[in-house]
Amino acid sequence: MPEVRVSPRERLVLTAIIELYIATGEPVASQAVARYFANKEGLSSATIRNVMATLAETGLLEQPHTSAGRVPTAAAFRYYVEQITRPDAQSGRFAALKDASPLSDARRDQIEDSFSGVASSAEYLERTSHVLALISSGLGVALAGSATPQVLEHIHFSRLSAGRVLAVLVTQAGAVLDRVLTLDHELSHVDLETAARYLNENFRGWLIERIRAEIARRMEIERAAYHQMLTSIEELCRKGALEAGEISPPIYVDGMSNLIAAEVDRGRLRQMLLALEAKQRLVELLTAYVDGHQQEVRVVVGLDETSPAMQDLVLIGAPARLGGGNLGTVAVIAPTRIQYQEMIHAVRYIAGLSQRLLDLPAE
Repeated sequence: MPEVRVSPRERLVLTAIIELYIATGEPVASQAVARYFANKEGLSSATIRNVMATLAETGLLEQPHTSAGRVPTAAAFRYYVEQITRPDAQSGRFAALKDASPLSDARRDQIEDSFSGVASSAEYLERTSHVLALISSGLGVALAGSATPQVLEHIHFSRLSAGRVLAVLVTQAGAVLDRVLTLDHELSHVDLETAARYLNENFRGWLIERIRAEIARRMEIERAAYHQMLTSIEELCRKGALEAGEISPPIYVDGMSNLIAAEVDRGRLRQMLLALEAKQRLVELLTAYVDGHQQEVRVVVGLDETSPAMQDLVLIGAPARLGGGNLGTVAVIAPTRIQYQEMIHAVRYIAGLSQRLLDLPAE
């Protein structure tokens, strides 16, 4: 998108229109802008009307139907976000947000209370999606980091039929993988129970990718004593019982009803919900727009590059860190008429909670 150039006076009027529209949801007339300034800027209604006409010509305002007021376009919201999140030359942090009022005490207390009792990364991510949906009136999304090591919590085998076994693997991050294995050799119920017990007792808390290598190593050392049992386990592993690479990162979503309640155009709403319906699409969105190595909140206005139906949505996301690694991504997806400054602060605050809640010092 070409760079938007506006004069200082146009910027004042545009900011007023955006903030009035965010607050009311109604098209903004020149009289409302004049009342907003209360003559403090020395702008008459006639001047404001002229400025609004110029902003409309540059594609920053549009006039819905026959209304006398104007509403900001996606380009206007992008410009607004650029202004409030532009990097400060000295600190590198958001210049306009640096001195803006942070979260209110009431909002911070609400967030803190909502995370009470959280003790694991899975609980943190699941709670995050709910809290962000609650405070944003949008969609709260939390995606576990794809690079998060998969650690075995429990594995169970069930015999389905001759040569076919169901393997259910649960990781300590809360991911569950069930896979039907087709074996070359028949294994009895006793063989399967013995294999599961051996894996759970010896490898709970191990990185899954290390378990298969360790099984192979032990087979060489203990082949004579444990030949039958280890051969059964090796067969199950070789057929894919312990393949962490195919476990999709857990994603937690809450607040779809918020988007339904906020949307007037039901036809476009159906297209938007179809675009968001598949969790894989949300994974793609967060992966495309939020870098796990970034330090600041990312704000993306208009997601139409991903889907035309999402052009009036905004994504506000940030990485959540744990120790030196990326725990995952937390984000809000909402209509562009959102309280940007509060939501940016809220997403940043919740992303930062991961270190404290899970008792690991930040680097």
